[in-house]
Formats: sequence, structure tokens, C-alpha cells
Amino acid sequence: MKGITFEGFRPGDRYVTSRRTIAEHDVLQFVCLVGLTEPLFLDLEYIKKESLFGERIAPGSLTFAIAEGLTVQTGIIHGTGMAFVGIDKMRLFGPAKVGDTINVEIEVLDKKQVPARGGGIVRYRQWVRNQRGETIMEYDVARLIRNDQKENQE
Repeated sequence: MKGITFEGFRPGDRYVTSRRTIAEHDVLQFVCLVGLTEPLFLDLEYIKKESLFGERIAPGSLTFAIAEGLTVQTGIIHGTGMAFVGIDKMRLFGPAKVGDTINVEIEVLDKKQVPARGGGIVRYRQWVRNQRGETIMEYDVARLIRNDQKENQE
């Protein structure tokens, strides 16, 4: 599948990803891989008695990583995404819990040509929602997206 080039994105365009359920092993592997070895993520007795939620939750960084993976899996930036440029305005409204199924709604905010880089910066707002439709995370992300080579050759 070929992704959308810079020219193909328009402010207001919307995309919705597929869904993914967060499993306990996702949380355990992630926290061990990146070193988030906190009782909040690993100690079930602590989680049950001391945490705000009383059950195992995913770290926000894992939720973000899965959301970005779901975004890539849409195919909208396959072969056209050149670089992750930045993230702004990230807010978390609640955790992704083990067993929650999340997806991402994406809206194109704006774009700016960067001819020296062979494309342009496209900014998107992304809402991560659980199976109940609750927004658990929201952020703006900027990506460098390749120009349409055919348009540039004419």
C-alpha cells in the first residue's frame, strides 16, 4: 500500500485506525524493556491496594507507542513518511487498562512545504479512545511527509 503524499493531505481530513486490545504481557514486556519497573506496573498487591485504579494499567508511553503503531498500520504514511518531527499538547485523561481495546482518530490540522527536505510538515491531532469511546489520550504530532514526485517532475 502506498501512503499519501504531502499534497494529498488536506486540513480537516480524518482517518480512523483499526483497534488493538492491550494484554497483560504487553504491559509487562514494555515496562521491563524500557525500565519502568515501578510497583504501579509490576506489583499486583500494590496495584490492588495502593493504586488509583485497583487494576493493572498501561504506562502512558506504552499507550502512545501502540497509538503510533496503529497510525502507521493505516497505511497513510507508508513510503511517504520521512521523519517524526515532534509532538505537542499531549494530554492523558485516563489510563488504558489491561483488556481495554484502543483505536485512534486522526485529523489533519495544517501543513507547510519544506522544499529543501523534499516534502513538507503535516500536523495531525490524534485522539486515542477506548472501547467505550472515551478519549484517554490526545496529542498533536508533526511528521515530514514526502512530496508527490510526479508533480515535482512536471
